[in-house]
Amino acid sequence: MTSPAPSSPAGLSNAEAAARLKAEGFNELPRPDRRTLFGIVLEVLREPMLALLLGGGVIYLALGDFKEAIILLVFASLSVVITVVQESRTERVLEALRDLTSPRALVIRDGERKRIAGREVVRGDLLVLAEGDRVAADAVLLQADDIAVDESLLTGESLPVRKIARDEAGDTIPRRPGGDDQPIVYSGSLMVRGSGIAEVIATGARSEIGKIGQALGTMQTEPPRLQTQTRKLVRVFGLIGGAFSILVVVLYGTLRGGWLDAVLAGITVGMSMLPEEFPVVLTVFMAMGAWRISQARVLTRRAAAIEALGSATVLCTDKTGTLTENRMSVAELRLLSGETFRPRAGDLPAAFRDLLETALLAAAPDPFDPMDRALHRLADEHLPDGAGGRSLVHAYGLRRDLLAITQVWRDPDDLGNYVVAAKGAPEAIARMCGLGDADLKQLSSTVDAMAADGLRVLGVARAAHPSDNWPETQLGFGFVFLGLVGLADPLREAVPAAVADCRTAGIRVVMITGDYPATARAIARGAGIDSEASITGDEIAQLDDAALAQRLKSTTVFARIMPEQKLRIVEALKADGEVVAMTGDGVNDAPSLKAAHIGIAMGGRGTDVAREASSIVLLDDDFASIVKAIRLGRRIYDNLVKAMGFIFAVHVPIAGLALLPLLFGLPILLGPIHIAFLEMIIDPVCSIVFEAETAEDDVMRRPPRNPDRPLFSGALIGWGLVQGLLVFTLVAGVFVIGQSRAMPETELRALTFFALVLSFVCLIFVNRSFSTSILAALRRPNPMLAAVLVIVGGVLGLSLAWPWLRELFRFGPLHGDDLALTAGAALVVLIVLEVIKPLWRRRLGGVPSRRPGA
Repeated sequence: MTSPAPSSPAGLSNAEAAARLKAEGFNELPRPDRRTLFGIVLEVLREPMLALLLGGGVIYLALGDFKEAIILLVFASLSVVITVVQESRTERVLEALRDLTSPRALVIRDGERKRIAGREVVRGDLLVLAEGDRVAADAVLLQADDIAVDESLLTGESLPVRKIARDEAGDTIPRRPGGDDQPIVYSGSLMVRGSGIAEVIATGARSEIGKIGQALGTMQTEPPRLQTQTRKLVRVFGLIGGAFSILVVVLYGTLRGGWLDAVLAGITVGMSMLPEEFPVVLTVFMAMGAWRISQARVLTRRAAAIEALGSATVLCTDKTGTLTENRMSVAELRLLSGETFRPRAGDLPAAFRDLLETALLAAAPDPFDPMDRALHRLADEHLPDGAGGRSLVHAYGLRRDLLAITQVWRDPDDLGNYVVAAKGAPEAIARMCGLGDADLKQLSSTVDAMAADGLRVLGVARAAHPSDNWPETQLGFGFVFLGLVGLADPLREAVPAAVADCRTAGIRVVMITGDYPATARAIARGAGIDSEASITGDEIAQLDDAALAQRLKSTTVFARIMPEQKLRIVEALKADGEVVAMTGDGVNDAPSLKAAHIGIAMGGRGTDVAREASSIVLLDDDFASIVKAIRLGRRIYDNLVKAMGFIFAVHVPIAGLALLPLLFGLPILLGPIHIAFLEMIIDPVCSIVFEAETAEDDVMRRPPRNPDRPLFSGALIGWGLVQGLLVFTLVAGVFVIGQSRAMPETELRALTFFALVLSFVCLIFVNRSFSTSILAALRRPNPMLAAVLVIVGGVLGLSLAWPWLRELFRFGPLHGDDLALTAGAALVVLIVLEVIKPLWRRRLGGVPSRRPGA
C-alpha cells in the first residue's frame, strides 16, 4: 500500500474535497437496494406452507364454513407477521456497520482545522488525530507522537498496537490491521494514546472495515433445514391429497350419482390429508423454543438456529471477549530475585510496593490504554495514596529504537528531587538499567516463561533526578530495575466447565484468534481446549483448500488469524460436512458469524454489527450459556419430532374414516367442520404438550444429530403408520359395532368421533418419550398435559351438552355403555402401542453420530 503525498501542507482545498466527494462518493458503505416491507411480504406469501394455510381458508370460505376459514386465516396472518419481523431485522446489519464507520473527524482544509461529518472525509484529507478519537478512514501517518491504537473492532484483540510515522516505517512491514509499528491507522479504530496527522488513503467500501461490509452484503445466510424438509413433505402430501380427492370425486359421482356432493366430498378428503397443522406446529415450536432459550439469557434471532443447535459438531470460538473477559488485568508481579505475587492471592507484600507504585507512575494519569487501566485498578486496591500527591512534570514517549515510556514526577515533600518511573519492553528497560550478562540471561528466561503462560510482560525501573535539567533521552537517567509486570486478559470463570460439557455432548471446540500463538495456547490450556494442535494465519495462507481441510481435522487452536481467514475456516469446516457454530463480538467476526450455521454474538461487549450478523446473541456474554442453548436446542428438536410423528399418525385414521363410508356406501361421518376441529384445534393443542416435555435423560450424552437426517425419517414414518393404522382399525371397529346396533347417524357420528379423539389422547401418552416407558414418562412433570386433558374433555362434553355446538357437529346423545366402548378402544390403543414400542425405541430414541469416530 502506497500513499500519495499531500496536495499541500495546508491539506486539500474545499474545492478539491468537494470534487473528490462527488467523484468517489461518501465515506460510508454503499447502500444496496433494501428489500421493502411489501417485497418481504410477497416473498413470504410464496412459501408453500403459508399457501396451504391461505388456500385452506379460501376453500372453507367458498364452502361457507366461516368459523373454520377464520381459524385458518388467523394462523396464516400470524405466520406472515412473525416471518416479516424476522426478515426485517436481518436487513439492519449493514445499517449498523454504516453507523459505526461514520464518526466525526477533525481535518485540515485550506490551512485551517475544521470538524466535519465522517461521511464527508475524502481521499487525500489530512486527519488530525488525538487520544480518544475514532479514526474516520484508513490513513497513513505523516506525523506520529507516541500513538497507540485499539484495533479490536477489526482484529478482535484488546491490546492496543503502536503506530509510527510513514518516514520511520520500512516497506517490508505488512500493512494490515494488527501488529506494532505500522504507519497506517484504520477506519473504526480508536486512538488510546498519543496524537498525530494522517493522510486519508481509503474511504467507504475501499477501507478495511468497508471490505468486511461488502462481504456481508454478498453473503447468504444458511437456509433453515426444517423449512426445506417440510416443503418437500408438504409437496408430497399435496400430491397424495390431490390424487385422493380426484379418486373420491370419481367414486362418489359414479357410485352415488350426486356430482355436486362428490366435489364437496373430494374437498373434504383432500383437506383431511393436507397438513395444514404442520406450519402451525412448527411456528409454535420455534416461538416457544426462542422463549425458552431466552430464559437462559440467550436471544434467538433466527428460527433456523434452534433446529441447528442439536446438530452442531464444531464450536468455533473467538478468544477475546468470548473465552476471556476482554479486560486487561495484572496477573503477576515478579521481582528480579524471582519472588512473585499474584493479585488474587491476597494483600500486597511490602517487597512489591515499590514495583507497583513505579508501574503506576509510569502509566498515564487518565488512561485510555487497557494496560494502564489495569495498573490503575490494581493500585486502587493496594495503594490507598496512589501517586502520593506527586505531580507529573515531564514525559518521554515510545520510540521505535527504545520501546519504553518514562514519566518524571515532582515530589511535594522534596521539591528539589524528582521521581523517574519507566515501563516498557523488558529488554528496553534492561538496557536503560545497564544490567549485566547474568542478569540479562535470567531476565530473558523469566520473560519467556511468563509469555508462554499467555502474559504480556512489562519491565519496570525507577530513578531519582536532582534537578529539572532533563536528559535528551530516557537513557540519561540512572535507572534501577525493579521487576516485571505480567498482564493478561483473564479467562471467564465458567469457560472450562462449558468446554467440558461441549466435549461430553460430542462437540469439538476450536479457538480462532488474532493473538499470538503462545498467548492463544495458554488460554486454550486454561479453557480445557487441546493446545498442542495449533496453526497460524501465515501457515494457513500457504495452504490450498484441500490441505486446509486436512489440517482442520486435527487443529483446535488458530492464532494470528485475519478476518478473511476466519471466514475461510468456517467455510472449509462446512464443506467437510461439519455443522458449525461460531462465536464472536467484533466487526471482524461478522462475516464468519453470518456464514456459520449458528452465529453466536456477545450481547454485552459485542458490536451491533456482530449481533445483527448472528443468529443467536448471548445477552450476558456468558460462554456457559452456549451449552444451555445447545441442551435446549436438542430438547426442542426431540420434542418437535414427537409432535410431527403424532400429527402424521393422526392423519391416517382421519383420512381412513373420510374414505371408509365412500367405499362401502355408508353414511358420511366427517365433514369439513370435524376435520377443521381435529386438525386446527386438537392437533396443535396436543402438540403443545410435546413442546413442554422435559429433556430426555441422555440429551447431552449423545453425539450431535446428523444434519442430513430428515425430520420424517423412515423409522418415524413407520411408527406413525403403525399407530395410525391401529387407531383406524379400532375406531372402525367401534363404527361397525355402532352400525350393528342400528344407531342413528348422529349418534354413530358422535360415537366414532369420541373414540377417535380419545385414541388421539392415548397417542400423546405413548409418544411423550421414545426412550422410556409410559410409567417413567408419567413421573416427569408436564403441566400442559393436564391443561390439554381438561380442554379436550371440556370440548367433548360441551359437544354433547350444549345444543348449539351439538347441532354444529351434528351429534346425537351418547349413553354410558357408548362412552365405555370408546374409552375401551382408546385403552387398547395405549396398551398395544406400549407393548410394541420397544421394537422401535432404538431407531426413534437414539440419534446416530454424524460419522463414525467423529
